[in-house]
Amino acid sequence: MEVVKGVKMKVGILGYGNLGKGIECAIKQNDDMELVAVFTRRNPESVKILTEGVKVYSVDDIVKMKDEIDVLVLCGGSATDLPEQTPEYAKYFNVIDSFDTHAKIPEHFEKVDKVAKENGHVALISAGWDPGMFSLNRLYANAVLPQGNDYTFWGKGVSQGHSDAIRRVEGVKDGKQYTIPIDSALEAVRNCENPELSTRQKHLRECFVVPEEGADLAKIEETIKNMPNYFADYDTIVHFISEEELKANHSGIPHGGFVFRTGVTGWNGENNHVIEYSLKLDSNPEFTASVIMAYARAVNRLHKEGVTGCKTVFDIAPAYLSPKSGEELRQHLL
Repeated sequence: MEVVKGVKMKVGILGYGNLGKGIECAIKQNDDMELVAVFTRRNPESVKILTEGVKVYSVDDIVKMKDEIDVLVLCGGSATDLPEQTPEYAKYFNVIDSFDTHAKIPEHFEKVDKVAKENGHVALISAGWDPGMFSLNRLYANAVLPQGNDYTFWGKGVSQGHSDAIRRVEGVKDGKQYTIPIDSALEAVRNCENPELSTRQKHLRECFVVPEEGADLAKIEETIKNMPNYFADYDTIVHFISEEELKANHSGIPHGGFVFRTGVTGWNGENNHVIEYSLKLDSNPEFTASVIMAYARAVNRLHKEGVTGCKTVFDIAPAYLSPKSGEELRQHLL
């Protein structure tokens, strides 16, 4: 892998929500990258970005710019956008996404891999922190401690999907939901007790709800706590607060979590070990964007080497993520 100094990677962003804004900020922090275009499904004139001199285009114009972009970053949602967008745009660009529906990753990979290979492009899917950084830590730890157990905890942080679910409840004006790991479960894992933990034993869900005027609070609380697939399997706390309090105390999008591998070594497994990786994030989308841009650099390098097809974080050598040369990495980080 050759590092060419002074040549900037040209980046396009499709979708300018929280993640798209995070990508724009991450590009600013990386001297070997430049933003050349933002594409939107909205009216381009209504979208104001932070980077001076860069235009916002309609998504209808995206293919016209296929020769001006080294990597297109897809910032849509995993439910309906990315399953369609990633294979579609892999026809014309090297692409990267943050597809995070774990159960559907194999199917998404197959679809994208076929298109990317047919068109001579590199596509990287599911970049972020989970899937992404957490996935890597699970793989490394499993390889190092083959006899053991995996544990993943999420939070404390805002779950955007669960917050959405709260806001759809009748009588709710606004709301935020936090996923919180249960301390006793974390301690049991750290103490090598190898607990078998149910969903309810691993995480607590805490909701801050702004009710509509005159709404039935008891009914709202009951509806939230019994909501299947979201809250029914968890101990859930519901707080009713004012709109002002929600804005003042709950306007951010923090998140984080822990990945553990507990395992044994020795002839009879007499020695215990714990590998723990944790994240505490002020901004979930901005951190996700920072991971994506490191992997976008790898996508560009692989394309220049003639590689094609779909990749995940498991396929990328760590050196491909860094702007530093191999010599610099060996000297300063090894």
